[in-house]
Order: sequence, then structure tokens, then C-alpha cells
Amino acid sequence: MRNIQPYRIKTISEFHQLRGLPKPEHPLISVINVESIKHLSDNEPTSFVYDFYFIALKRNCNAKFKYGQQQYDFDEGTMFFIAPNQVFGIEHGKDETLEQSGWILLIHPDFLWNTPLAKSIKQYKYFGYSVNEALFLSEKEETTIAGIIQSIQQEYNSNIDKFSQDIIIAQLEVLLTYAERFYQRQFITRKITNHQILIRLENMLEEYFNSDDLINKGLPSVQYIAGSLNVSPNYLSELLKVLTGQSTQQHIHDKLIDKAKEKLSTTDLSVSEIAYELGFEHPQSFSKLFRTKTNLSPLEFRQSFN
Repeated sequence: MRNIQPYRIKTISEFHQLRGLPKPEHPLISVINVESIKHLSDNEPTSFVYDFYFIALKRNCNAKFKYGQQQYDFDEGTMFFIAPNQVFGIEHGKDETLEQSGWILLIHPDFLWNTPLAKSIKQYKYFGYSVNEALFLSEKEETTIAGIIQSIQQEYNSNIDKFSQDIIIAQLEVLLTYAERFYQRQFITRKITNHQILIRLENMLEEYFNSDDLINKGLPSVQYIAGSLNVSPNYLSELLKVLTGQSTQQHIHDKLIDKAKEKLSTTDLSVSEIAYELGFEHPQSFSKLFRTKTNLSPLEFRQSFN
């Protein structure tokens, strides 16, 4: 019977042992050939929590992945990123004829200790998506990434000296920056999928603003919007900034201002009544936001129609 609770792997050495690999050359960083990994049997865990960073590139991936509670989109992707303490599940497919290939890079946070990357690595949003899509790489992009991985592996397999950590850290930063660039490109090129998210966002905001939710619940939060779209707040804002130049919060405020303009120009409701209908407890807060967005007070906007 399979484990229900995620199986925590605390060290890179423990990961090597679980997957039938020899001891790592370095206790805090390891590059693994996917072809050398032993598949888990049916009675072994299928859900994991790692105490280290896990970056992988896999080809011919005959498996279903779950990141948190959501399916990981691997249909068009090959590379993915997992941060410490994130739940990751795997279910191998039945087709055992596929020959998987690729690599896995494991980095323990202790390896980054006392370096700028220890803090800056948390800024890479692809480590934090609660609903993820893998990163698809072109042949040229994959060659670039593979070259960096080989350099990292060669460095820690060489005689370790006082420069080794700095060199590997520098290579990791280049790897993560390339991944950031390639994700930005993916947001732009996957137009159909991403525009479907935009359409769903607009429809959801329209429905929310035309219901009693504004009065009963107030303005929708970024977290609420992202959750309704089954993406994380960071993912949604990053996607919207790439496609439209605006954050999720700006989209919400723009929709609010549009609704406010409609009420100011087509009804006799007072500014206070409109503020209340738009979910504001204090009319002053509504007036301040309206002026920020339009350079006019609500009354000045209304007077422009008279």
C-alpha cells in the first residue's frame, strides 16, 4: 500500500540511496543522469518533500507529476523547478519501453549559505508557482542549459579549492537567469493558453463586479483571483505583466474604475452610495483611488458629462 503522507528526504545522500545511486561526490550539490535512476516500486512512496532545491530536465517522461495539489503541466515541457519544503508527487506510467533521458540538479540550501544567491534564489518565481507548467526548451536553449550543468558537474568533481564554491554559485546564477529568460519567452509564445487565462480573468471579474459580491465581500484579492484561475498569485502577475504590462492588482483596479465611471455617468447615486456598492467602507478611499487612476475626483468626472 502506498504512502499517503509525503516522504521527506532531508539530504542529497538520502536521495541517492533511495534511487539506487552511488554516494554523491559532494554532500551539498549533485548532478544526476536520469538514465541511472532506479524506478520506485509500487509499495514505495510517490509523494515527496525535499529539503533541497531540485531542478530537472527530462525527455520521454512517462509519468504524471503533481506539484502541491495540482497536476504539473508536462505536456509541452521538459524542465522544472522545486524548492525546499514543497510537496511533489510522481506516478509512473505503464509504458516501460520509453527510454527516459536528461539530468537532475540537486542543491542543498547550505551550499548557498553566506552567498548573495542564498537570498536572491527566492526571487525566481518559477520556484513558487503552486500550479506549474514545465519549461519547454528549444534545441538551442537546451544545449545552453546542458553546457552550464556540465560545467557545474566538472567543477565539483575536480579538486575542491577555495574558488570552487564561488565558481559553482556563479554558474548557478547564470542557469537561473537563463531559465527566467526562457520562461518569459514561453509566456509570450504560448499565446493560446495564456490568452485563455486572460479571457477567464476578464469574465470572472465581470461576473464578480456585476453581482452582490462587491457589497458582501469587498474588492476581490489577488489571492482570490489567482485561486479561482487555478494559478498562483506570482504566476498570474508575472504572466499579466509580460502580456499586458500590468499586474493583477492593476487589472482589478481598472475594472473597478470602469464600473465606477459607468455608475457616475448613468445613475444619480451619490459618490458615497457608489463607493458602498463598489465594496468600499469609506468613500474617501474610493475617491482617492479614482483620482489616482483618472486625475479627477468622482464629482469632477460626473460633471464632465453635464
